[in-house]
Amino acid sequence: EGRITVGGRGMPYRFGSGIDHNGEPDAVTIERLVAILHKHFPEAAKYPIDHAWCGVVAVPRDWCATVGLDRNTGLGWAGGYVGVGVSTSNLAGRTLADLALRDLGVGGETDLTALPWVDRRVRRWEPEPLRWLGVTAMYGLLTAADRHETGHEGRASRLARLGNWITGRS
Repeated sequence: EGRITVGGRGMPYRFGSGIDHNGEPDAVTIERLVAILHKHFPEAAKYPIDHAWCGVVAVPRDWCATVGLDRNTGLGWAGGYVGVGVSTSNLAGRTLADLALRDLGVGGETDLTALPWVDRRVRRWEPEPLRWLGVTAMYGLLTAADRHETGHEGRASRLARLGNWITGRS
């Protein structure tokens, strides 16, 4: 359809894993993400931005996605995409379809149902306020790392490595 989707961090973590119910990002976040888009893809500046939204980003404690289907209830789940949901949700949907067909006896095991993310159990995050402190520290460190790396092309920042370590990402 000739469109691209771009995502990025910007919305703050809400204490207690609170969620934003209106799905509207603030103007400052939109402006910052558009500036980043135009920096990396200057030709995109000629085209209008069709839509901006925000939502909950599911971040499992080990930063790995999971997909599953409860055979007793028939309820399926998929999540933990950590910002790569546009592409990963497609694979998750196909995996869920194969799991449903398998459980109905119409299909069997497939390459998708054998993936290691099927029925993975995820460790819980630390309780508040430790979770808020860790996420806030990560955002601060990654923002500082972005500024540092912008001025030092090609050199990874130690700040980013520290932020990733704090949150279990590395």
